[in-house]
Amino acid sequence: MGITKATPTPATLAVEPPPVKARGRQKAWTASTDEKRERILQAAEALFDAQGYAQTTMEQIVQQLGVTKPYVYYYFHNKQEIYETLCWRPAVACFTAMDFPEDDTRPAHAKVAEGIERLIRATIEHHPAAFFPYREPQVFRPEYLAMQKKLANHFYDRMCALMEEARADGMLDFKETRLTALAACSLPGFLYHWYRPDGRLSPAEVVRELSQLAWRVLGLRTARRRPARASADEKPPPPETSS
Repeated sequence: MGITKATPTPATLAVEPPPVKARGRQKAWTASTDEKRERILQAAEALFDAQGYAQTTMEQIVQQLGVTKPYVYYYFHNKQEIYETLCWRPAVACFTAMDFPEDDTRPAHAKVAEGIERLIRATIEHHPAAFFPYREPQVFRPEYLAMQKKLANHFYDRMCALMEEARADGMLDFKETRLTALAACSLPGFLYHWYRPDGRLSPAEVVRELSQLAWRVLGLRTARRRPARASADEKPPPPETSS
């Protein structure tokens, strides 16, 4: 099943979360202002990770940066906007993981396998912000949650369509499509309980192990495992499928 005109694609999906109610004046985006916004986001991300949303104040963000409050308010309306901006980036990265170019003629099972790996990799690469929604889901505004749901539906519509195509090809073995998709994608969701960048397994090894576990949930016909990749930037090997 292809993407219809009404279905969002990476080109049409919003790259920023829904705006908070306008307050004050903000700079237009330029290379310089983007750099300053990034500094604010990085400082806030560290504080949110260390002590949570409720315990983090704009004053603490300001102190962490060594700037004045007007400096921060010039780029963000409030703490909520900073938090939602941090969370929106991994949401887009994860929920577009099953998008492939129209001229990608690979079989559906190969796309499903790669999409799962992309999802897990994006979750890890966006640590710790990718885990904030799991830790404090009550923080978000209804407008944000509505857009997040739209993104999630986009992802699962694409994934389920590919899964059914792969099952028809005899390359996946499952019964309930949506339930199986949710089960496979729940694996990276549990990362927030235990994942640490400096943990026993490297990021590349975590991606590889979780990808292979998810492939099993999907009933993907795979062959032997291969050694872990050394770099977190390298992809795990694709599944070897039998003919």
